[in-house]
Amino acid sequence: MKINHKIIYLLIATFVIYTLIFSGYIYYSISEYAFTDFYKRLEIRAAIIAKIEVEKSTDVSIIKEMHDTYLEELPRQAKYVIPVADNSNRIDAKMQGEVPSALVRRVIENGSAHYSVKNKFYSGIFYTTQAGEKYVVIVSAENYFYTHHISYLRNLLFTSLTVGALWIVFFSFIISRTMDKPVQKIIHEVQKIGSENLHLRLYTPEQNDLLRKLTVTFNDMLNRLETSFNTQNNFVSNASHELNTPLTSIIAEADLALSRERQPHEYKHSLQKIMEEAEKLSKKTKALLFLAQTGFDGKSQKFEKVRIDQLVLDVRETIQKLNAEFKVSIDFNMLPENPEMLKVQGNQQLLHLALSNIIVNACKYSDSRLVYVSLGASDKEVFIVINDSGIGIPEKELQYIYDPYFRASNTTNYEGYGIGLPLSRNIVRLHKGSLHVNSILNHGTTVQINLPIGNYKI
Repeated sequence: MKINHKIIYLLIATFVIYTLIFSGYIYYSISEYAFTDFYKRLEIRAAIIAKIEVEKSTDVSIIKEMHDTYLEELPRQAKYVIPVADNSNRIDAKMQGEVPSALVRRVIENGSAHYSVKNKFYSGIFYTTQAGEKYVVIVSAENYFYTHHISYLRNLLFTSLTVGALWIVFFSFIISRTMDKPVQKIIHEVQKIGSENLHLRLYTPEQNDLLRKLTVTFNDMLNRLETSFNTQNNFVSNASHELNTPLTSIIAEADLALSRERQPHEYKHSLQKIMEEAEKLSKKTKALLFLAQTGFDGKSQKFEKVRIDQLVLDVRETIQKLNAEFKVSIDFNMLPENPEMLKVQGNQQLLHLALSNIIVNACKYSDSRLVYVSLGASDKEVFIVINDSGIGIPEKELQYIYDPYFRASNTTNYEGYGIGLPLSRNIVRLHKGSLHVNSILNHGTTVQINLPIGNYKI
């Protein structure tokens, strides 16, 4: 699945349209301002010309001097002073051909008016002298600002929009390719993962938070799928293999006992053997069911706040009740000052089972020598380290320790079913934690469990 480029194109189109509308608004506003400002300048000149040309006061020379000094001549400027006949509001017929008659009528009717023909602009006022004489004073000129500056603004806006649109398209293409590349990489990695290689995981990017969350979520799902798949894939074969031996012994012993009449003590001996094999069968069945249960997604389990330090103490007490020879020393030197950092969200029974299995194995395979348990916490995790000085695990066999019912070649003299460590790892995985095993033959084994602190969704 590729990134939907239609959304990107829609955003580009929306931005370009908005920019066009905004630029059009700027162009229209400046054009209107240019018209209004130019008409105002013509109207001021018309008023001054009326004072100079019509009034016969002593101030005319001063006004004329100010006009010539401070008011520059506009391009193609022309002035028209049109007398209006008394009581008729009619203009001199000789002047009608030089200015638009419509403009003159509007000036007479409204007192002032504006008019334009192509690039020539007119502004007129109706002026009455102190003596009662009436005149229409009109000034016309070419709007240089409109013809040159507005055209320049129009060309500048058009060029800027064109270049901007091209840059937007270019950078959008680069960004879309940049966004598309990691997604395509994830898709390529996902396509490699199948039932035969569920151990593969997606690369987790460090920069992109969204893709990081996606890959972490997907990898978590793969962890659950791998656990469930392996459990289900091995369930039938493991069950048939492990359950077949005690069942065969039970059936054989029963057949032997029933093959002929026997003495009571012989029946008793057969029943004892059947009982022993039945107990083995019961233990293996429970272990197998526990292992299968931990292959689920955890939604059927009840999760709550669990204090890990208290859990470790409870596990030690339980183990010592089972076997008084087991010796466990707990090191609390690395405990954090804040007790909240020792709380995890989990199922106490399952965590108790996982930790018990590991510590019991440590005690058993170290011939009941002292086992050390260390407990500590970082900002994000609680860690438990179990260290023994037992028989260890052969290096070549470490890769098989999580296979159900696998037992190392040097454990022949020790009881066990090879179910404890896979079961513990599945439980730790259910709690979004990790389990690591390091071992040296004849020197001992170290197991570290890391569990995330605080709340998380299962």
